[in-house]
Amino acid sequence: MIVRIMGEGQVRLADGHVTELDKLDDELLQEIESGDEAGFRRTLAALLEAVRRLGEPLPDDALEPSELILPGPDATLDEVRSMLSDDGLIPG
Repeated sequence: MIVRIMGEGQVRLADGHVTELDKLDDELLQEIESGDEAGFRRTLAALLEAVRRLGEPLPDDALEPSELILPGPDATLDEVRSMLSDDGLIPG
C-alpha cells in the first residue's frame, strides 16, 4: 500500500500494518468527534510516526498512486475533520 503524508512524500507500507494503524485511526476519529484538541495532536503524531516507522519512504521523484492520504503533522482538527470519510482516515 502506498501512503502519502501531505507535505512529506510517499511511503510503501505492508498491508499487514493496516490493522495497527486502524487502532490509531479509530482513536483519532473519537478525538475529532469530541473536539479533544490535545488528544487529536497526540494521536495524529503517533499515527504519522507509525507510518514513518513501519513504511519504506519512496524516492522523491517517484509518482505512485497513493491508496491513502494522511494529513501532515501541522494539520488542524478542523482540516482533518473535513478530510474524513465516515470510516476515518484509514478505510477499514
